[in-house]
Order: sequence, then structure tokens, then C-alpha cells
Amino acid sequence: MELAVINQKGEDTGRKVQLSDEIFAIEPNDNAIYLDVKQYLANQRQGTHKSKERNEIAGSTKKIKKQKGTGGARAGSLKSPLFRGGGRVFGPRPRNYSFKLNKKVKQLARKSALSYKVKDNSLSVLENLAFDAPKTKAYLALLNGLALSDKKTLLVLPEDNKNVYLSSRNLPKAKVVTVNDVNTYQLLNADHLVLCEGSVSKLETILSK
Repeated sequence: MELAVINQKGEDTGRKVQLSDEIFAIEPNDNAIYLDVKQYLANQRQGTHKSKERNEIAGSTKKIKKQKGTGGARAGSLKSPLFRGGGRVFGPRPRNYSFKLNKKVKQLARKSALSYKVKDNSLSVLENLAFDAPKTKAYLALLNGLALSDKKTLLVLPEDNKNVYLSSRNLPKAKVVTVNDVNTYQLLNADHLVLCEGSVSKLETILSK
């Protein structure tokens, strides 16, 4: 499958880039996508939540009233979860939410996400990009040229480019990543995917291993 390469003004450069059908035109696997996104979101959780249970509450252990004859239920401690200030029953404890996912499943998920982008006509190939200095105005001009200023975009660079990254950082709907860091969640979360020309071959190399 061929796709036209466009410049920063959104104009056709006359060049074409060949997209591998094994990566950009597969039958998407929704279950693989679900698992990969679930793992990504799970890894974002700190898992530091904690509440005190009755054995961790500071307070007297003296029996607060006699066992019988009060007309109410028996009570042995102010630390009881039934009382204000008492411990919590089965409260949250610190835990690690991450889980293992096979490399092949993660690759399949990214291929599926890329194939969805192609199916939805939400993928563009841009000529290689470089800014002389970090300027938000320059990145905004790029988005305007591509008619994507009102959409959530993901720009994939072939390698680190600090000026391009810093230029996009103040724009809430724009995200810039390198080929090595792109993941399924980012691909699906963006309304439109923009691949730099040099990113295509690197992406195909990574996902074909």
C-alpha cells in the first residue's frame, strides 16, 4: 500500500512511501488491543492507596461499656469500624497493578491500532521535520498547515528531536513521541496519527521482529 508524503503545509511532495501490509493492513485484533491498553493504564497507577484498619488505629483498648444491660449492642473497643474514627473494614492496601504481557501480543496490538488508523483515513506521512529552535508558534503553524489544529494528534519522530518536542509541549491536544516509545494507547487516543517519513521504515523494523 502506498501513501503520499506531504510537506509542512499539507501539500503533496510528489513522493510516495510504501507501507507494509503486514503492519498497516492486517485484520485488527481487538482483544490484543484491550490487553495492551489495560497493561499501559495499569502501569500508570501508583498503587500507594492505604487506609488504617482497626489494628492500626491509635486509641484505648478499654472496654467502653458493660457487656449486658445497656439495651444496645455489645461494644469492646473504640477502634471498631462501627464507630466514628474507627478502623476501616477491608480497606485499600498498597499494591502493584502491573502484569506481564507477551511481546508478540503487544506487537499485534500496535499493528492492529495502526491498521485501524489506515482504515479510518487517520494516518498521514510527513516529510522529515526539524526546528531551529523550540517555538510553539512553529508547531501550531505545522498543525494548521495539516488542517489538524482542532484534533488530538500524535507525531511520531524517527529519533529524539528536542526542539520539536518542546514546541509541542504547551499544546494540550498535541503529543510527540519517538518510534521506540510509541504504544497502543497513544495510537488509539489520538484522532490523527502523523508519521515522519523516516519513522515508517523504523516502525516496520521494530514490529516485524
